[in-house]
Amino acid sequence: MTWIKICGMTNLEDALLAVDAGADAVGFVFYEKSPRSITVEAAREIVERLFVIGDGVEPVDVFIQVGLTGTQSYRSLENGAQHGPKKAIGLSCLPTRARFLMALPMNLFGEDEGQIERLASNFAKWGKNIPEEFPMPIPEGLMDTIVLDSGELRLPGGTGKTFDWKKAVPVGEGMRKGGVKLVVAGGLTAENVGEAIGTLRPWGVDVVSGVEARPGKKDPEKLRAFVKAVRAADRKVS
Repeated sequence: MTWIKICGMTNLEDALLAVDAGADAVGFVFYEKSPRSITVEAAREIVERLFVIGDGVEPVDVFIQVGLTGTQSYRSLENGAQHGPKKAIGLSCLPTRARFLMALPMNLFGEDEGQIERLASNFAKWGKNIPEEFPMPIPEGLMDTIVLDSGELRLPGGTGKTFDWKKAVPVGEGMRKGGVKLVVAGGLTAENVGEAIGTLRPWGVDVVSGVEARPGKKDPEKLRAFVKAVRAADRKVS
């Protein structure tokens, strides 16, 4: 079944709704300028409650100390800095189920089909292979998942808009050949997620605005409809 992540959680009610609807993961945004921003303390309280429930849902984002099981990374050009300092992640402190999701904005490639083909070829050749000289073992799930979205370097996270799924088909095929998990994000809704799954055959999908009543607050009907649409698409492609 397609892995489903409901991102932009700001309160316990919405997180519990996602779990009840059948989501596999919930995401938190710690970017202060986002309308979906949440404090570390508030996220920790939600995560602790989810772990008490023990329903197998994965809380995902960048602050491991909150108790999350994954991190999702975006490169940003804010303040004109293209190559800012990288934040270190201590592998020994990651939980067994840790998952590292690297976002790749498809909008960066424009109409350059040659660049897309080269990207697809690289994924197919190298995938998640780790150099032998790497100093320590890599936990499963740490470097095997790529999020294709419609974001841009100046805006951390997605834009709430879709990208050209058909153009990304070679990239998706290259990822599968290389053993990389593809997660589709950007402008997904209950109405179009079936088409995205049918086109790209992703391992997972990631949604924010498509299941919201307003930024930072989920719409129960939209959220449940989204999960149902994903499961319906699963039955068609299986």
